Amino acid sequence: MSTRVHDVVVIGAGIIGLTTAITLAEAGQRVLVRAAEPPKHTTSAAAGALWGPWMAEPAALVLKWAKHTLDVLTELATQPDTGVRLATGIAVSNIERVPSDWVQLLRDRRRCTPQDLPRGYRHGQRYTAPLVDMPRHLGYLTHRLHAAGAAIEISPVSSLDAIANLAPHIVNCTGLGARSLIADEHLYPIRGQHVVVNNPGLTDFLEVDTGDSLDLIGIYPHEDHVVLGGSAQPHIWDRRPNPIVTDGILDRCATIEPRLREAQVLDVRVGLRPARHSVRLDTEEGPAGTRLIHNYGHGGAGVSLCWGCAAVAAELSTQG
Repeated sequence: MSTRVHDVVVIGAGIIGLTTAITLAEAGQRVLVRAAEPPKHTTSAAAGALWGPWMAEPAALVLKWAKHTLDVLTELATQPDTGVRLATGIAVSNIERVPSDWVQLLRDRRRCTPQDLPRGYRHGQRYTAPLVDMPRHLGYLTHRLHAAGAAIEISPVSSLDAIANLAPHIVNCTGLGARSLIADEHLYPIRGQHVVVNNPGLTDFLEVDTGDSLDLIGIYPHEDHVVLGGSAQPHIWDRRPNPIVTDGILDRCATIEPRLREAQVLDVRVGLRPARHSVRLDTEEGPAGTRLIHNYGHGGAGVSLCWGCAAVAAELSTQG
């Protein structure tokens, strides 16, 4: 007779793991989350977190996952204490590009007028999208998960065999951890660094198309602070803040928005985006007769795809 007391074990407590666990628990599954780090210490906590699934594959599925997530985040923006708000802003470039397919999901999008654009930029789109205060949002998700009857245990999973006795279904939401847990050598880190400063009165976000540069430019205002980005350094595993990168971020952002020049630095956040040629969202037989569902490899698009991918992972857990 089985001694398993859970229906599902979700590995990982970042945005992918939490939304997957919530989706399962709120559907009536008995869920346990096991994670190496608490949510506030995951890469998700360091995200700039403006909805927009840049550079995510496979494109056709990404559009579906992104639409589902956009709908959920838009609803959460109407509720207090979720950390989500609908923000208006612009994405600018010096090169006119064909908009990504996901842009069509934004109903109020329009081309920037010359008056919209910061000095030195010729092209842009203005639109409204969910912007997420990640530390606050992760707290909301943790509370919602507990309210659904699920628990989080901070205890690293060294192997799938070690947890096969806990539940008949295992959902792998380990991000970069999948590189060692299941030997996925397609995974690699893209190191991201953001600087948090006090808000000098900004309300609109701004993103700059920096092409192939590793130095990004993003301004994401919240009530009392602004998250400034950023960086995209592939194959770098160091999670310690780099003062040189910090100075570069502050200078690039203040050049576009001079009100940031005197802003006080409150925090520096570093995360390792779990990059892969495509998101892995599929299932296979796991150890000891378990069903193993994979949901990882979202790169920098985790916040933009999480609820859509969670719905698919939950559906996969009911098959077979």
